[in-house]
Amino acid sequence: MSKVIALVDDDRNILTSVSIALQAEGFTTRLYSDGEAALKAFADNPPDLAVLDVKMPKMDGMELLRRLREKSELPVIFLTSKDDELDEALGLAMGADDYIAKPFSQRLLIARIRAILRRSEARRTSDEEAAPEPAQIVRGRLTMDPARHRVSWNGRNVTLTVTEFMILEALAQRPGVVKSRNQLMDVAYQEDIYVDDRTIDSHIKRLRRKFRAIDDDFSAIETLYGVGYRFAEE
Repeated sequence: MSKVIALVDDDRNILTSVSIALQAEGFTTRLYSDGEAALKAFADNPPDLAVLDVKMPKMDGMELLRRLREKSELPVIFLTSKDDELDEALGLAMGADDYIAKPFSQRLLIARIRAILRRSEARRTSDEEAAPEPAQIVRGRLTMDPARHRVSWNGRNVTLTVTEFMILEALAQRPGVVKSRNQLMDVAYQEDIYVDDRTIDSHIKRLRRKFRAIDDDFSAIETLYGVGYRFAEE
């Protein structure tokens, strides 16, 4: 059975074009032009994942996410205005799984949707089978809990998107070992989907910015120019 993706945006062009692209990839789509209509529909028949615009009439994306999180762990991707870090930070703090800035690549959105659905399905399967939880990763001041998608640095929580978490996890699993951009792309985008390798640079930049927001001296993610990235050995 195909996964159901809800698209919530007051821009009819975005709803139509993204819906066509998702349906071509085998997804079923439901379209909503405002948050109130989406919230009511989700209560009766929830989708597998929702893509929400932040700025909408009647009920914006932030309020819709807040109301959803009162009763649901429905995976959510936010669409934010370009370079609007406030929207990104608020959305992630409120429980969004990922964000994409407009204008965006439909191919990238589909890759993010697939990645989040894989994690959601893996978590459900693990819970149903009562499988042992993945071990925490502790590297100096860094602690990662893959089972709960939690990260802390020196005891302080750091909110990461799914993609950022997967990249950091790949680096932290083997401190000192260099990962190329291509290797990190394989971790973040586990489908036959082509993205610019500089996308990884952008994720690394955001990772560093988030950690430096709580520790000015953060330098655990090292760049080896022309080679890739590594997590520093203690």
